[in-house]
Amino acid sequence: MAIKFQFNKTSLNDLNKQLKIRTNALPTLKNKESALRVEVKRAKDKSEELTQQLSASLKSYDYLAALWNEFEPGLISVKDVVLRTDKIAGVKTPGLEEVIYDVKEFDLFKKPLWYSDGVKILQQLAQIGIESEIYREKMRLLDFSRKKTTQKVNLYEKVQIPGYQEAIRKIKRYMEDEENLSKASQKIVKTRHLQEEEEESND
Repeated sequence: MAIKFQFNKTSLNDLNKQLKIRTNALPTLKNKESALRVEVKRAKDKSEELTQQLSASLKSYDYLAALWNEFEPGLISVKDVVLRTDKIAGVKTPGLEEVIYDVKEFDLFKKPLWYSDGVKILQQLAQIGIESEIYREKMRLLDFSRKKTTQKVNLYEKVQIPGYQEAIRKIKRYMEDEENLSKASQKIVKTRHLQEEEEESND
């Protein structure tokens, strides 16, 4: 990225201002990047932990496999999932508030005794599955933001800050050269003027 500038004091002041903004922002961006990296891992670990928990829970109910055949399909369904917004390192992510289920009425006297427990088990399993998905989405959003922050850190650190520093050096060098030339030419003019005065006084 080529930095546009002119060889004058206004351009030098503008570049110094831009350099200062980026130099001051860099530590904050680096802190955000490392905080996001930690949070991405935390969300990933939590999602994996819940997925394992779901598998373990399903296995633990294997002994009920024969009974599930008697279970009425569509007896329970997820009606709604209430989410909240959690702000993590400045990124808005979803958090699970509650899962609302739709349970059809059934006659406790006509259905087997374990039906009520079956409903509770399905609610628990659905809750774990939904929560795992939410943590996966949380991880995706945080990782997207982390990548963008990393890009910005690299842009500032490797491109813009060195670019501004180089441009400032060039302007300063140019202005110094110009000043030296100006002084040298003033000296020449002065010397010539003195010589002319001497010549005139000799005449």
